[in-house]
Amino acid sequence: KYFKEILIFLFILVMELIYMKLTGVIFNNILIKIIMIINISFLISLLLSIKNKFIKISILILIPFIYIANIVYYGLFKSILTFKTFLNGVLEAHKFIGVLFKYLLKYWYLIIICILLITLIIMYFKKKKIHFNNNIKTDIVGLVLSYIVMIIMVLCIHNDDIYSYKNVYYKLHNNYSTVKSFGLINTVRLDIEKTIIGFKEKNIDDSNINYNYNYDGKYNILDIDFDNINDNKEIKEISKYLKNTKASSQNKYTGIYEGKNLIVFICESFSNIAIREDLTPTLYKMRNESFKFENFYTPLFPVSTADGEYLTDTSLIPAEGLWSIEETKDNVFPYTYANSFKNLGYKTYAYHDWLYNYYKRDVYMKSIGYDSYIGNGNGLEKKMSFKENPPSDYEMVKNTIDDYINDDHFVAYYMTMSGHMNYDRTHSIVEKNWDKVKDLNYSDKVKDLDYSENLKGYLATQIELDKALEELLNRLEEAGKLDDTIIILSGDHYPYGLTYEEMQAGVDYQIDEEFDKFRMPFILYDSNIKEPIVIDKYASSLDILPTILNLFGIKFDSRLLMGRDILSDSDPLVIFSDRSFITDKGRYNNMSETFIPSGDEKISDDYVKNIKKDIYKKYRYSRLILNNNYYKYIK
Repeated sequence: KYFKEILIFLFILVMELIYMKLTGVIFNNILIKIIMIINISFLISLLLSIKNKFIKISILILIPFIYIANIVYYGLFKSILTFKTFLNGVLEAHKFIGVLFKYLLKYWYLIIICILLITLIIMYFKKKKIHFNNNIKTDIVGLVLSYIVMIIMVLCIHNDDIYSYKNVYYKLHNNYSTVKSFGLINTVRLDIEKTIIGFKEKNIDDSNINYNYNYDGKYNILDIDFDNINDNKEIKEISKYLKNTKASSQNKYTGIYEGKNLIVFICESFSNIAIREDLTPTLYKMRNESFKFENFYTPLFPVSTADGEYLTDTSLIPAEGLWSIEETKDNVFPYTYANSFKNLGYKTYAYHDWLYNYYKRDVYMKSIGYDSYIGNGNGLEKKMSFKENPPSDYEMVKNTIDDYINDDHFVAYYMTMSGHMNYDRTHSIVEKNWDKVKDLNYSDKVKDLDYSENLKGYLATQIELDKALEELLNRLEEAGKLDDTIIILSGDHYPYGLTYEEMQAGVDYQIDEEFDKFRMPFILYDSNIKEPIVIDKYASSLDILPTILNLFGIKFDSRLLMGRDILSDSDPLVIFSDRSFITDKGRYNNMSETFIPSGDEKISDDYVKNIKKDIYKKYRYSRLILNNNYYKYIK
């Protein structure tokens, strides 16, 4: 009589276990997860009672689709597929169908298991002439009772943590914490609900300490009257947080590049694998003849390139459940490269060798201050060919240098594209540079790991970036501008078109799935430096902007940014999208709730709790600054 409800419950339970096994999410407090699965099983059973075949078939397809899509998405992006990302991604999926198909094949067994299970059930019921009973009254009663029990448990269990069940359910829109607490299918439900209703997170930690720092002029701080910035409740809350945040100190590098030009590269899938003396000599030279950041990380956030670009440009953490880059319209960003340098009389230029309005970059680039921004569709197609797919970074750089090279002072910004996967011979840049990589037959980094065709293809794409940089350095030197121009390069995310084994083959240090997969290069090139200045401090993309502002002597208030100047004495902190972190004390994996100390020093539980609170606040106030256009209040 109740076989339908039992079948739905068992299927969801098995899929939850598979999801957690494949993603490494801990399975804590099994009881609350089971109650939540029972609750949603009754809901699905009730929906299957509707006498409409299309609705029934859609529901039966949707349930396994949710799990398969999220397993594939996590494998590709190490992230949870949000409702907003799904809606936007459907419109763009056709452009990356090859990539999606590749990762679907990786999890082929899941698809076959789901198809076989559904087929066997249908065949069995047809043979036995058994029909599902529509226990509508039972489903309603079960739904209501399980919901009451679920809410009681949410309110009463595990309430001693910032990510308690109560906070995660009612006050946060954090899918990582939700999936850990309630399972995937309920995370999807809550994400859809909160996105549709325009949910606003509530403040769950108001324990700001007024440090009363005695700033003596040796800090990057301005005279901001935070007490009078109180337009509404959220604005007042942001002001209180920023006022009591410790600013970063100035240091021996402050202002050393004052008056120089700046060229910024955010490079598609840029990684340490790309830097080789034999294949990419210009990258190798730039990495090893200037500042050398040994422990730099480029965390991957849910909206991939767009989030990587946003946090690097703004030093704000991307908002969860949103596409932050698309939410910047009409917002004020005083401390981006363009806006900071424009105030000093610099001309600003931005380029992207892909569709100019992809991720709404045409709106975004205007928000962050670039006077001129061109991509494919609004001007760059007149300077270079877009017949190749993807197009050439070398052609983009070569054909745009003349725009700015004769200016007295300029900022040029490039978002590259040649490094985009897939890395097979259908990739135009891979085919173009294939002869230079085809004979690589083993890793000179780790001898027992062979180079795959895919890894060779990735290296071929990075040769194109290297050629672009070689052209840039030569042209700057010819124009007498090289010594007066600083060039910085960082990635948007790790090359997720490579497998773990392929990434390991390309580097000479041990990598892991949780942390070192995201250990990537940050190149800060000054042609006047011949011996590398080695920086061992842990840092990430979030820290690039304040570092550059300090080096160029830009007057700014470091409290307004979530990153910190890497060269200052600020405590190191690398934040990952699932709220894991690295500090000089050790590494904390938020999904498995484990802390691995970096040395023999005993680390207290309070230390981890305090860092988790600090990260929560950086997430919260990054979102509030974006949503409230807070910077417009800063005079």
